[in-house]
Amino acid sequence: MPELPEVEVCRRGIAPELEGEEIRGVVIRAPKLRHPIPTELVRLLPGCRVVAVRRRGKYLLIDCRGEGVEGTLILHLGMSGNLRFVPPALPPEKHDHVDLVLGGQILRFADPRRFGVLLWQPGPPEAAGAHPLLAVQGIEPLSGEFTVDWLHAAFSRRSGPVKPVLMDSHLVVGIGNIYASESLFRAGISPLRAANRISAARCGLLVDAVRTTLSDAIAAGGSSIRDYVHSDGGAGCFQIQAGVYDRAGLPCLRCGGEVRQVRQAGRSTYYCPGCQH
Repeated sequence: MPELPEVEVCRRGIAPELEGEEIRGVVIRAPKLRHPIPTELVRLLPGCRVVAVRRRGKYLLIDCRGEGVEGTLILHLGMSGNLRFVPPALPPEKHDHVDLVLGGQILRFADPRRFGVLLWQPGPPEAAGAHPLLAVQGIEPLSGEFTVDWLHAAFSRRSGPVKPVLMDSHLVVGIGNIYASESLFRAGISPLRAANRISAARCGLLVDAVRTTLSDAIAAGGSSIRDYVHSDGGAGCFQIQAGVYDRAGLPCLRCGGEVRQVRQAGRSTYYCPGCQH
């Protein structure tokens, strides 16, 4: 499932071509994905301009404004969704569910597994944060709020293993399975260690590791493990740089010990017992 780096790469890919464009029409071919797609978009959006393309956690926010209309499209790519610009004459394929018709091209949303989200939040851009899907989101790990003191205080209230805690989007958003494993490896912290047993000094190492890991992943175009591709059809390559993810049984790139794999909260966790304590 696309996480923060993949969604940020998508945002950066579509924003230059989408911001400032007038929406000429909306085509909806599926009544629902994870939730019903609002049919009023066909009536509301034509004539609106795209004011900004933002990201909140794993959600894309497309702010729109027109005569008597203001609101935000809230979009989640789900497990297999993608956005791409296509020529107006290109026929839709089976899983192409929504088109935003622009001046000279179409922004097309495809989602084979139909686990994505496309919703509408009326009001100014800040109103989107009150939507039930966004109101429960934690802080952004690349923001100034993600500090050593904040993380240490948050961990002090959690007795479970640190990796599932780090992946809890109600606490901090967008740190998916790959990025949690890699951040803990870079910080030298065992994913099995209880969150409330991690010192402030080691939280400092983890804050730096999370920021660096996510930034490196964005620079690499994200991670393409199964379905994720960029808005131009390209693939991310961060997984090639991984130190422990999907390397069970192989030598650790740092100490030469064997990388292990365990299950935590239903997900595979990869770590080096020699490097991570």
